[in-house]
Amino acid sequence: MWSAPDGALRTTWRSLAELVAPSGGGGDDGDEDGDALCSGWAALAARAIEPNVFYGPAVAAAAAPLYGADVVVLLVHGPDGDLVGLLPLRPTRRRYGLPVAVVTGWSHPFGPLGTPLIDPADPAGIAGVMLDAVATRFGAAPLLLPHFPEDGPVAAAFDTALAARRGRVMAFDRHARAVLRRPASPGDPAAITDPRRKEHARQRRRLAEHGRLAFDMATTPHEVTAALADVLALETRGWKGRAGTAAAQTPGQQALVTAAVATLAAASAARVARLRLGDRTVAAGIVLVAGPTAWFWKTAYDEALARYSPGVLLTLDLSAALLDDPQIALVDSCAIAGHPMIDRLWGGRRTLSDRLIGFDPGLRFALVGRLETARRTALGTARRVRDAMRRRG
Repeated sequence: MWSAPDGALRTTWRSLAELVAPSGGGGDDGDEDGDALCSGWAALAARAIEPNVFYGPAVAAAAAPLYGADVVVLLVHGPDGDLVGLLPLRPTRRRYGLPVAVVTGWSHPFGPLGTPLIDPADPAGIAGVMLDAVATRFGAAPLLLPHFPEDGPVAAAFDTALAARRGRVMAFDRHARAVLRRPASPGDPAAITDPRRKEHARQRRRLAEHGRLAFDMATTPHEVTAALADVLALETRGWKGRAGTAAAQTPGQQALVTAAVATLAAASAARVARLRLGDRTVAAGIVLVAGPTAWFWKTAYDEALARYSPGVLLTLDLSAALLDDPQIALVDSCAIAGHPMIDRLWGGRRTLSDRLIGFDPGLRFALVGRLETARRTALGTARRVRDAMRRRG
């Protein structure tokens, strides 16, 4: 652990494309060796005060070809040159159909978390240097950090840094996401809450009448590759396949999932859970791991057996297995707020919001805040109209 004196931290910028290039690339203002920089990125992702597997090199490199255009990465270096902070950003000069510049944290459909990677030694110092670097490079353009945690060490670090700089903040789309958290003491609430426990036990017995029912967890690279094929096949045969949104139906998305899982599996950081009925996989899910945190990234089940709730049964078995793993303290569901399945089973919650940060003491921040509010109101109205039309149809 180091304690950074004033001026000990420095920043550099890279495009995401060159950062994830096999050679490591050179940058616009740095002299780091590519291999050393990539190694430092992986090390930072492993020790970050609040892990985010989606900002780690495996998922970021897999997502870059499909979702990484125009993304730049802010790197913070410590006194000895080690990487101690990382935040990918997408700057834009137009938003809301107007010439309004906003810098947004990188997110995409396969990356539902925007927590920057920050070394545990000096979180507030690193957060402050990040804010200063963004303000220096992009001037008065507000910073919008999506899927940002409202509590925890990273939120506290940014709150401290913002208070010191008299920054302005607005939160949008605040919501609680289900998480599985191991109880800290015997008196804490149970991690798994199953109000339909008897019904699920009955469904498990009925399903087992059709063959041997077994739960397994693929952990080695070879096992994970084979089990991943089951996830993609189940998803394609289900409602996502009928809607044309299954990952296997889009080459870029399939490549993203396959590459990310393969890279993480080689580092023992990806698993695939399956519920098997004889030789048939009836439900499967992907788990990604970084440090003491895991993410229940994707799941699918055999909809022909929906009356037995195989997806719920898989989740119950997976939850118990993850709670038994001493290396995992928290599992993020990656689910939307109010998810009809996972919210009933996992009692823990993690509050996230899209955080708008202003550096301009003038009217720009207020203007962007109003425009962002109007944009989200319009999107919400459009979703409600769409859902109502689907119900009527």
